[in-house]
Amino acid sequence: MTSVSSDGEGITLTELQLATRNHGLPLEALRWPVTPIGLHYVLVHYDIPQVDPAAFRLEIGGHVRRPLSLTLGEIRARPAVEITTTMECAGNGRALLTPRPLSQPWLAEAVGTARWKGARLAAVLAEAEVLDGGVEVVFTGLDRGVEGDVEQQFERSLPLGETLSGDAIVAYEMNGQPLPPQHGFPLRLVVPGWYGMTNVKWLAGVTVVTTPFAGHQQAHAYRIRLDEDDAGVPLTRMLPRALLVPPGIPDFPTRVRTVPVGPCVLEGRAWSGWGPIVGVDVSTDGGETWGEAELGEDEGRWSWRPWTYPWAPSAPGDHVLACRARDASGNVQPDEPIWNVGGYANNAVQRVPVRVAD
Repeated sequence: MTSVSSDGEGITLTELQLATRNHGLPLEALRWPVTPIGLHYVLVHYDIPQVDPAAFRLEIGGHVRRPLSLTLGEIRARPAVEITTTMECAGNGRALLTPRPLSQPWLAEAVGTARWKGARLAAVLAEAEVLDGGVEVVFTGLDRGVEGDVEQQFERSLPLGETLSGDAIVAYEMNGQPLPPQHGFPLRLVVPGWYGMTNVKWLAGVTVVTTPFAGHQQAHAYRIRLDEDDAGVPLTRMLPRALLVPPGIPDFPTRVRTVPVGPCVLEGRAWSGWGPIVGVDVSTDGGETWGEAELGEDEGRWSWRPWTYPWAPSAPGDHVLACRARDASGNVQPDEPIWNVGGYANNAVQRVPVRVAD
């Protein structure tokens, strides 16, 4: 979907249909280091398939010496690994762009951190014995629909080197429980550090190919394009982002926060797919001045990192709180969003209006 809203246009029926099918993380849930399953963000492109686990097979084939057809039990019998990783939708922040691209209208809540358990993807591919000449691995989900006037299953690919050397897993558990239907039961791909579209749900096929994959979700969707004629560049790893736990209490329905005069500890989480978070800056005046937050310990290499910042408003008044993250690769959140056709990768600084009251 590439059309945009007119200036001043409210949410459309198309967006509302998407918004009622999907859901984001309530930002107060950033307080949990590992997101409860029901609060983790969910995006479903087509329909949630109903899968019979007894009849299910994961097919590994293509440019390999030993094609495999594995039952769920056979996958579970392989050496298991568990990894805690933060996952963010590539469209997070889309609804904050002007004009607004017409798609799932995320604000800043399309994120979550979970413990995923499964078999290491590189080990499964090693069993299949990838032949020389392979360039990518295509991952096929069981969900099916029409997009770009093409009937298709959801498919994405990764460079072969990423699958053989990375931490990707074929996951069957989330936070110690079997995958819920909306998170890909019975299997999903989990690729730490990459935007959510890479983590194919209801995974049924893993195919090694000798030419770059040109399916819709790879060649047309999930690309940064500046206009409709731009071929664009593909999205890969998550850009750095810090989010603030909204302090105080909310107004209904505007969600404007009210906090009392006096000491207040601001807190939040920050993450990046390009390297560890090395700093978070916080502003209490809308970005005019900044101070450095104190960083806490994360849940592992690929999970978000907690941060805190002391604030002591001394008088009633209105404030705009803001936060921005820096990662070890030198990436910093921009102050303003960079518009693109799909509304992807908008990691501009979060701003939270707050009213201080006696």
